[in-house]
Amino acid sequence: MSTDLLRYDQMVENALKGVVRAALDQIAEHGLPDDHHLYLTFDTTHSGVEIPISLKQKYPNEMTIVLQYQFWDLDVKDEGFAVSLSFNDVHQRMQIPFSAVTGFADPSVNFALQFQVPGDFAENATLPDPDTTSITDSNENGKEAVATNKSGDQGNNVVTLDAFRKD
Repeated sequence: MSTDLLRYDQMVENALKGVVRAALDQIAEHGLPDDHHLYLTFDTTHSGVEIPISLKQKYPNEMTIVLQYQFWDLDVKDEGFAVSLSFNDVHQRMQIPFSAVTGFADPSVNFALQFQVPGDFAENATLPDPDTTSITDSNENGKEAVATNKSGDQGNNVVTLDAFRKD
């Protein structure tokens, strides 16, 4: 078997990160439709990640954010995105390169992607669990910003790229 000099694994991963980028672009322009809400897990140690020091101390390696009720000023660029979230009623701005994203999920439609980050962190990366709440906060209407799996027993559409990886 010949060596994959074209690195198809990287091409596939880049294409799937394009799905994340396109979803965030649509949300930035039109807002979240219906019951859609997103989990984004990222490596907090990755170059280019900018989060407040208090969050970096609380999440030294990995953090999952939920885009549902309490997010503002979503700005999507080619290489990453920036968003403001509410933590304990304080707006915090964060900037995350797409290369730092290790997981993306929309539990409302049972869709999830898992990515690898180069280096040691990739061995320990986990996909966001749609049955857990990462951030709970209240908005002006008293609704909680929680993410739950409402889809029943349909199973997740998870794409894992490990099968395409070179050793």
